[in-house]
Amino acid sequence: MTSANPAGSPPEWRRFALLFLAVAALAGLACIGFVAALDPYGVRAAPGRAQGPLMDGNQRFMYPQIARSGAYDGAVFGTSTARLLDPADLARAFGGRFANLSMNAATPYEQTELARLYLRHNRPRVLLFGLDTTWCEPDADERRLTFRAFPAWLYRPGMPWGALRQVNGQSLGTAFEALMFRLGLRPARLGADGYAVFTPPEAAYDAARAAAHIRSAQATQAAAEAEPGYRPTPPDAPMPALAWLDALLAEAPPDTLKLVAFTPVHVSQQGAPGSPTAQREAVCKARVASLGRERGATVVDFRIPSPITAQAANYWDPLHYRLPVAGRIVAGLKAAQESGRDDPGGTFQVLAHAPK
Repeated sequence: MTSANPAGSPPEWRRFALLFLAVAALAGLACIGFVAALDPYGVRAAPGRAQGPLMDGNQRFMYPQIARSGAYDGAVFGTSTARLLDPADLARAFGGRFANLSMNAATPYEQTELARLYLRHNRPRVLLFGLDTTWCEPDADERRLTFRAFPAWLYRPGMPWGALRQVNGQSLGTAFEALMFRLGLRPARLGADGYAVFTPPEAAYDAARAAAHIRSAQATQAAAEAEPGYRPTPPDAPMPALAWLDALLAEAPPDTLKLVAFTPVHVSQQGAPGSPTAQREAVCKARVASLGRERGATVVDFRIPSPITAQAANYWDPLHYRLPVAGRIVAGLKAAQESGRDDPGGTFQVLAHAPK
């Protein structure tokens, strides 16, 4: 009678298991080698060592290598309301070589971490911070992240085990995209300076649709404020993120031109005159202006009723202005820095001025 488990079976299983483990180990080493060679997140980027192409869809993974590259002596930090500021326009206005490191929906904490990384690796000529009201929120120190992944290890000094920590399914895909770029088969997602026009082409602009977006946002906001449990944030509630802004301005070299700008959202998002929202914004702006005066920064306020913000035709939606407006902001920043006076045309106010 033949045995169902012949004596030779255990060694066969052992050989299979060992072979499986060996193949898995080789595949793992191959993945590590592939990712390390393509360096999709630029962990090797440093002054004198060029960064790679920006291929990942999450800016939080892409921008640290720009900050570490040492290739840019001017930088913009903010959210999508500052993303359209063209580094080329800024360079013509203020000199130097700019990177735009504004990230979609970035919290003040995320912006601060990126700015700190940049300041560790650069001695900037110009720093520009584009502020939204998220910098005024009372819980900014608690709501530090969004649903988007934030790789904190990429922002730490030295990035311990960075070459291994970047190996995962996402990085494999990004490394493959980088390979396609190097083979000339795929363009980079973003320019090497972080800049990209993320809004639709101007030729596709639909004024009626934009106005509908703005009306819808107004209706949503009005409905939220009409809820029985709605309680506006008191004007004097804490603004913890402003301490981070203060620390960044203090950390910048003394000869750095420091610009802080409240970015221009549509007037419907600014709070009705006399409302708790408007009062809160006024307190925040006053505190930022005080920081600017103390730290030698020019503070410019575009977040006011103006020929820009009062016109729905200047916007895609309540928060995102059209591309020509970005050029007007850069020109306004230059005029504000040179004159220290409010715009005669009413597009901005100078809250603090540090002449250079």
